[in-house]
Amino acid sequence: MRVLSIAATGMSAQQTNVEVIANNIANANTTGFKRSRAEFTDLLYQIEKNSSVPGANGENLIPEGAQLGLGAKLSSIRSINIQGPITNTGNQLDIAVNGHGWLQVKGASGQTVYTRAGSLNTDATGQIVTQDGLPIEPPITVPAQTTAITISKTGQVFAQTANNTTQQNIGQLTMADFANPAGLKALGGNMFQASDASGAATTGNPGEASFGVILQGYLEQSNVDPVQEITDLISAQRVYELNSKVIQAADDMAGVITKGMR
Repeated sequence: MRVLSIAATGMSAQQTNVEVIANNIANANTTGFKRSRAEFTDLLYQIEKNSSVPGANGENLIPEGAQLGLGAKLSSIRSINIQGPITNTGNQLDIAVNGHGWLQVKGASGQTVYTRAGSLNTDATGQIVTQDGLPIEPPITVPAQTTAITISKTGQVFAQTANNTTQQNIGQLTMADFANPAGLKALGGNMFQASDASGAATTGNPGEASFGVILQGYLEQSNVDPVQEITDLISAQRVYELNSKVIQAADDMAGVITKGMR
């Protein structure tokens, strides 16, 4: 019975939907995380009766045929790149991107990767790095005996040392943007990599053109809305149950036929 395979595709689709929702909820407190949404499309159609062919009288065309859909399948898992809430941390090396753009980081294998998580720190040499110890690009090194660090909205980084009352410009934070940010390849650890789908990176300074600005002492939180995720979870659960009931109904119908043949 085709109904069994059709309903099975529906159950498989909703299982994937629940997995995407589960990942969103798991990352509700992940800095800079962007929620995802599972999107589905219908499968092939089986033509039971052609349309636009001559009718019984051989003249008038049949206005509507009969096409039977064969179920649903996953088409994509879309990253929803909207701004997350910005919260004050008071840490001078915490930065949030308010607007479009990604921070540039030198990956473990030397390639440039991108992140929205601005939880920065300094390593043993004074270089500004991410929480995983990856240096930002272009590299910025904080001088020894620095007592205060100031980061402007346009990404200029200043340091004040114990022996100097004036601030010293030690570097410039730059940002990257993409024609299709949803096409970035997720690497885990809040890192993303450019792909053919995202297009090449366009770089510039914060506040320029379409780039957002830098907010020192703040972090961008996850854009996951727990209430929305719970609503989506309930909806997915109900659709999964309906598909299972369709399979049960088909099994009962097959049982009636079997009993009638005995």
